[in-house]
Amino acid sequence: MTYIAKPKFHHPGLPTNELGYTHRDYEGKISTLCAGCGHDSITASIIEACFELSIEPHRVAKISGIGCSSKTPDYFLGNSHGFNSVHGRMPSVLTGANLANRELIYLGVSGDGDSASIGFGQFAHAIRRAVNMVYIVENNGVYGLTKGQFSATADRGSKSKRGVVNTDSSIDLVAIALQLGATYVARSFSGDKRQLVPLIKGAIEHQGAAFLDVISPCVAFNNHVGSTKSFDYVREHNEAVNRLDVITGRAPIKIDYEPGKVEVVEQHDGTKLALRKLKDEYDPHDRLAAMNFLQQHAAKGQVVTGLLYVDTEPEDLHAHLNTVEAPLNTLSERELCPGAGVLEKINAGLR
Repeated sequence: MTYIAKPKFHHPGLPTNELGYTHRDYEGKISTLCAGCGHDSITASIIEACFELSIEPHRVAKISGIGCSSKTPDYFLGNSHGFNSVHGRMPSVLTGANLANRELIYLGVSGDGDSASIGFGQFAHAIRRAVNMVYIVENNGVYGLTKGQFSATADRGSKSKRGVVNTDSSIDLVAIALQLGATYVARSFSGDKRQLVPLIKGAIEHQGAAFLDVISPCVAFNNHVGSTKSFDYVREHNEAVNRLDVITGRAPIKIDYEPGKVEVVEQHDGTKLALRKLKDEYDPHDRLAAMNFLQQHAAKGQVVTGLLYVDTEPEDLHAHLNTVEAPLNTLSERELCPGAGVLEKINAGLR
């Protein structure tokens, strides 16, 4: 496959962030996905989120599996670390990298086939272990690379492009993430950049397992009448629970909101999420209520989007395992091999 690199030059008047970077500094190669693919819109939102947060690209590690979604890390943050793993194995590779170096920002990019089928067990264990990461599933309900078969997230009763009706029950990855203990859970739509960018920013700033399910229509195989993952269906059945922006301590952010109630949620690391409450009765701090809310609206055929749950005092895998703060590749031989006496004490403590 031939990849076409984007030209390095850009207009000198492009806006810059606090680091002096432009949007071009967060881009990657030219996309080879189908024109109009929702995944490219997610890529644009990731680029915008990293630009607005003034993240140094080399501080990011982007890891993916196999599928159309797992190709997208090649299209953003070209100067970051990257690893394209095998089908369904992104979570374990990300977990290992995270344990070796906690100083990087980990973006795990996957798809519904990659995470809800062959990688379902990997997805579950990475979430329950509270790996500090942003886990993004680009969810189109089909296997786009193998001609549009239903994936495990395809809703029961939905129709394929050929008119075949799906008779299998679907897997709701958001509901599973809530049950497994994810401390930041959200769903969005690839075509709603106004909602998606702040959700990605909040997930990056969150210190814990952050999961984002992004409905991303496949223009080739799943954007027709009868599909519940199409552009028209999601727009007509979208139930947004909140609108939000991310407030960090670095600079004030101008907010342009419609009249309504705003709630500020303080996170464990001191960052804040300003939530515009479209539904006064919805509480993003109640895990059980979020699960019930999802089920109630799913029964109505509605796609719930927004920040569904956030834990204001999250912990991650490093805290659970009491690991060292320094990246493992910076430790000396003396630190890694402290001697037989120390080893004997460790072994004695395990007897």
